[in-house]
Amino acid sequence: MPTTKKTLMFLASFFTSFGSFVVMCVILGNREWISSIVAIRDSSSNGSIAINYGLFHGHSTQELNHGLAEPDKDFAVLGTLSDSSPKTLHLVVILCLVVSLSTSLLSSGFTFYNSISNPYQTFLGPIGVFTWSGLSASFTFLAMILCVGNVQSNNLSEDLAQTLYPHYSPATDRRTTHRYGYSFWLMLLIILLNIITVVIIFFYQKARYQQKQEERKPMEYAPKDGILF
Repeated sequence: MPTTKKTLMFLASFFTSFGSFVVMCVILGNREWISSIVAIRDSSSNGSIAINYGLFHGHSTQELNHGLAEPDKDFAVLGTLSDSSPKTLHLVVILCLVVSLSTSLLSSGFTFYNSISNPYQTFLGPIGVFTWSGLSASFTFLAMILCVGNVQSNNLSEDLAQTLYPHYSPATDRRTTHRYGYSFWLMLLIILLNIITVVIIFFYQKARYQQKQEERKPMEYAPKDGILF
C-alpha cells in the first residue's frame, strides 16, 4: 500500500488533471470562442456582420446603415465553411483539443491509480503521468496558436460571413475586429492545471529520492563487522 504522503500528493495531482479534463469538456461544448465584427457593403448600403462562434456552432447578426437587414442566423461552423484552408485548420484545432481531452483523462486515471498502488518502475507510474500531462498541455497550446492563426491570418470569420451573406462583400477600407471569448482563454487554465500536475509529481519524486539517499547513508558508514553480523 502507498504511504499517506504519496496518497495525498497523487490525489492532489488527480484533482488538477481531472480539473483540466472537466474544463476541456466545458470549452468544447460552447460557442464563446470568437466574436468578430466584419464590415460589409453592396451597391446601395454598407454595414457590418457580428459573428459569435465556437468550435461547432455560431450565431450571426447583420446591421445595415440603409435597408432591411437579414434575420439573425444560427449556423454550424464546419457545415458553413467551404473546403478550404480555414476549414482544414479548424479541423486540426478540434483534433488537437480532442487529443488533449483524451490525454487529460489518461493523466487523471494514472494519478488516481498511483494514489492506491505502487507501480514505480513501469509506465503506469510517474513517467506515465508526466507523459500524458505534458502531451495535454502541449496539444492545448498548439490549438491556441492554430486558432489565433486561423482567425487573424487565414480570415476564418470573413469566410463565414461571406458564406452566410453571399450578397454582400467585405469592405476593404475597414478592418475586421476580433475578440476572444472566455472559452479561448480557459485553455490557459488547462495548461496551468497540467503543469501543476507535473510539478506535484516531480516534487514527490524528488522527496522520495532524497529519502532513499538518507536511508542508504547509515549502511554506507556502518562498520563492516556490524554489517556482516
